[in-house]
Amino acid sequence: MNNPLTDPYIVLSKVYSEGAYLKQALASSPIEPLSRPRTSKICYGVLEKDVYLGHIIGANCRKMPKSAVRLILKIALYMLEFMGKHDYMVADCAVELAKKLGKGGEAGFVNAFLRSYKLPPLPQNGDERLSVAASAPLWLAKKVRRSYKGEAEAILSAPSQGVCVRFERNEEKYLKGGFIKTPFDHVYIFKNFVRDGGYDVGEYTFQSVGSVAICSVISPCESLLDACAAPGGKSVLLSKKCKKITSQEIHAHRAELIRAYAKRMGAQNISVTVGDASAFNPEWEGAFDGVLCDVPCSGSGVINENPDIKLFRKEEDIPSLAALQLKILLNCARYVKAGGSLFYSTCSILPEENDSVVYNFMQQNDDFELDVPQCALPSRRTKFGLQFLPHISLGAGFFVTKLTRKK
Repeated sequence: MNNPLTDPYIVLSKVYSEGAYLKQALASSPIEPLSRPRTSKICYGVLEKDVYLGHIIGANCRKMPKSAVRLILKIALYMLEFMGKHDYMVADCAVELAKKLGKGGEAGFVNAFLRSYKLPPLPQNGDERLSVAASAPLWLAKKVRRSYKGEAEAILSAPSQGVCVRFERNEEKYLKGGFIKTPFDHVYIFKNFVRDGGYDVGEYTFQSVGSVAICSVISPCESLLDACAAPGGKSVLLSKKCKKITSQEIHAHRAELIRAYAKRMGAQNISVTVGDASAFNPEWEGAFDGVLCDVPCSGSGVINENPDIKLFRKEEDIPSLAALQLKILLNCARYVKAGGSLFYSTCSILPEENDSVVYNFMQQNDDFELDVPQCALPSRRTKFGLQFLPHISLGAGFFVTKLTRKK
């Protein structure tokens, strides 16, 4: 029998030690096919609970073990505390893995720890308590608690609702198991959804409910620029509303993803171009009825889907991201026709990336009026837009608003 800790260790060591994104690490690792679902569950779970697992280890050790042993313990603790695995089996497998990795000198410590650890109480300090309880980085816990007060833990702890699927046709074939109907036509969230040949022929695609919601507030128009378009889901969905879509992406290889996406889904009115959304293109000045800026952001609203964000995103990233977001918005505003619409969106729950960016834009640009849209997905109205939060918005945390250019 394959040691159930081995494959998760191989994958997660790429994330923790090499800085790989989890999806890339899972795709590039030689995982036993039959154990892939279990391995994926463990890897996502360990990253989701990283802070909490570290809290357990720190409270039960005089000195924090080195990275390899610490990772073995995190995997084992996740299996024990969140998967209900038998303690002796997990401890034996953890010891075996330590020896296999050349850490035989630590095998006794691993064995003793897993057979004797106690769950510690949460910290008393409010921010630290939230950080451990929600297993979120301390800096993020502080920001969310400051902005959302008593809702902070619910926001940071909100689980993923499942896999969101948007159907083009034949959806009745797939609506047989458990699913959640979203407020949007032909869009469902499944606890378990197995990709089949229908995906390859464009019967359906995987698209987050947040992405669909952003598209839902965009008005039909003749010409629309999707300024930060990869991987292409919004461009493809908006191609049904708008006569012509121009999809811009800064990286050539990601521009190819948009082309492949459009081809698979049969969208023929999308033109893909490689370019920087923050750099002015004089050919586009005043050329579009609508411009969508779904800008690079912290991803703080989608950590339940991408838990590696908790490791890689740092507090010091936020000011530079906000500066880039404003730069993109100011630049792309020049492409909007008189009477046209400029849409701004992020997958962030942090006001610095949302309301603050829109406020700073309006301070520097009096050609636009705020025109906050309505959306069928539950949200909170902020001063400058709609804030969607994971605990009320089917797991999605994002922001969107609309600005109309004065005629």
